[in-house]
Amino acid sequence: MSKKEDIIGKIRAGKHMEYDMPDLSLLNATTFADPVDEFRRMSKHSGADVVDAADGDDINEIVRRAYPDAKAIASNLDCVTIANRNPDTVDEAQDLNGTDVAVVKGDLGVAENGCVWIPQTMKERAVCFIAEYLVIILKRSDIVSNMHEAYARIKTNDYGYGCFISGPSKTADIAQALVMGAQAARGVTVVLV
Repeated sequence: MSKKEDIIGKIRAGKHMEYDMPDLSLLNATTFADPVDEFRRMSKHSGADVVDAADGDDINEIVRRAYPDAKAIASNLDCVTIANRNPDTVDEAQDLNGTDVAVVKGDLGVAENGCVWIPQTMKERAVCFIAEYLVIILKRSDIVSNMHEAYARIKTNDYGYGCFISGPSKTADIAQALVMGAQAARGVTVVLV
């Protein structure tokens, strides 16, 4: 018998009781009659601004209205023509330093906590965290009630990375005082399309 088989045999011999997997059905999961309305409410509660875009509204105009003083705008989205930095074409993440506004696409919104799933669809994901302000474009039809529904719909892409973002960066570690924008974006605007 090999050492590996000997070790595995000892582990199996030491097993006392087996337990069935618990029932993981979501009978009591939080749901909302109007997930979009709840998403708006929770996003505002987390410190984000929510803008409802009408059909035909220009994303560029929405960004300009929200951040009129922005000079360095980063995005790899075709609909964002005012961007003068592209996270797909920079040599390294540090080249995005000094970005005033980053515009990204969210794949999924969650009503119960106002967070948005943002998969890495750009070479340099640092754009989501290095920019002073973040604009997330999200379809109303991609808002679900709870995290259980969200995790069931998440798909990874070629980069294999994504994150949930809920409002601007926050910390309350220092002197138990809430500080916004300490580690990432100082402000977040979610544009519902």
